[in-house]
Amino acid sequence: MNGIILLICMVIIVGRGESFFVDITYVESAVAKGAVCLDGSAPAYHFDKGSGVGINNWLVHIEGGGWCNNATTCLARRNGRLGSSKQMAKQIAFSGIFSNKPQFNPDFYNWNRLKVRYCDGASFTGDVEAVDPATKLYYRGARIFVAVIEDLLAKGMKNAENAILSGCSAGGLTSILNCDRFKSLLPISTNVKCFADAGFFINAKDVSGAQHIEQFYNDVVTTHGSAKHLAQSCTSKMKPSLCFFPENMVQAIQTPIFVVNAAYDSWQIKNILAPGVADPHGLWHNCKTDIKKCSTTQLQTMQEYRLEFLKALSGLMSAKSKGYFINSCYAHCQTETQETWSTTISPMLNNKTIAKAVGDWFYERSPFEKIDCPYPCDKTCHNRIFDPQDNSLL
Repeated sequence: MNGIILLICMVIIVGRGESFFVDITYVESAVAKGAVCLDGSAPAYHFDKGSGVGINNWLVHIEGGGWCNNATTCLARRNGRLGSSKQMAKQIAFSGIFSNKPQFNPDFYNWNRLKVRYCDGASFTGDVEAVDPATKLYYRGARIFVAVIEDLLAKGMKNAENAILSGCSAGGLTSILNCDRFKSLLPISTNVKCFADAGFFINAKDVSGAQHIEQFYNDVVTTHGSAKHLAQSCTSKMKPSLCFFPENMVQAIQTPIFVVNAAYDSWQIKNILAPGVADPHGLWHNCKTDIKKCSTTQLQTMQEYRLEFLKALSGLMSAKSKGYFINSCYAHCQTETQETWSTTISPMLNNKTIAKAVGDWFYERSPFEKIDCPYPCDKTCHNRIFDPQDNSLL
């Protein structure tokens, strides 16, 4: 018990001492291009400038936040931070991969570090010209992506020596789906790589046997008109919405890419494996809240999900210059918080933190392609425990 209290105190001390606040920047020039959030407002990001030898290195990180799959769910987002820059916090805390201190972020602390806010609802793939006068919803994520990159190029990224497109959750999916596009927008001389945190969502059946996530993604792609901005090497072979799943397009990515993911990703367990619609009696509720509350049968189902996840990941193995850090934690997004990115108590594989593994891969000091042993073998995990009353899907 004393060890647990000590760990919690260390995490609090690290979190307080390391984070700092960064102001929001609105990309007003994007509005004239029709590159706008769901409500028609300008896209935005938070930017901390690089220094010293990092002055021409850029980390462009995409915020996460789920998706909206029809007019009803997109309307529900339109007047919040995930659909309108008018509702976004004017400042956000930077830590973890955003840290400006070498002891907390050894390889990227002096880079230009940005967090691009997520307000389109389709991982920056949508592009529908028409705006329904009844809903006044703008599906323009693909335009936002290009407009933001163009804005950054004008602010110095045109001189980039190194550049990374990264993201968490739906933002991690963005960094996979838009990886080659990102490279195409930067100077040919720039060393460009991509990095996805908790963005490798798989096409798996839920506990009732239904293809819940496949239908959901189909609705997202249809609503947002995403097909034309998904990988043509994939859409020429299968239904476009299936190309929203990394497993079906990652092997064709030409730009080097690194994937960080928990094999028991807590968002995927809660929303792909055991969504509420597949569990009407709430038998999975306690398990989804805390993995230690899962029954033997539920843990077995989750072990099977892990195997399915690893099978889906196999496409990455043939991708160009890839790397991966797949731990056996019950977690989702491990790069944006200091305690899981780089501290003495962070998750580790092969005696390396995520920060060390990513840095070694990016700078080609050593490759990193590691898959953890099955739960509960990894004692370095920071397993998520959720509020039992929290039914959020984000």
